[in-house]
Amino acid sequence: MSILAWAEKPASATDKLVAVPGDNRTPFNDTERLVIALADAMTDTPANVSDDLYARLRKQFSKEQLMQLGAQIAFENYRGRWTRIFNVASDNRLNAR
Repeated sequence: MSILAWAEKPASATDKLVAVPGDNRTPFNDTERLVIALADAMTDTPANVSDDLYARLRKQFSKEQLMQLGAQIAFENYRGRWTRIFNVASDNRLNAR
């Protein structure tokens, strides 16, 4: 496989999962990077979705789609914080404190 063919190959799901915790957004396409930017903005404390980000989102998504994305991001943020009460691990096993 040539270097050019490899460089143009879409990122695998594994590549994306590995990239999520870091700052490397190259495995993601433009739409995915935009959704990650929304999630980052919504989960900041305090949450701050800038006018610029909102304008870029509206070019890509309808208001209904943004409502669904925002609701899902908010739910996952809630769930992630709520499970800390019970020290729930990522594999859903309850850890003893």
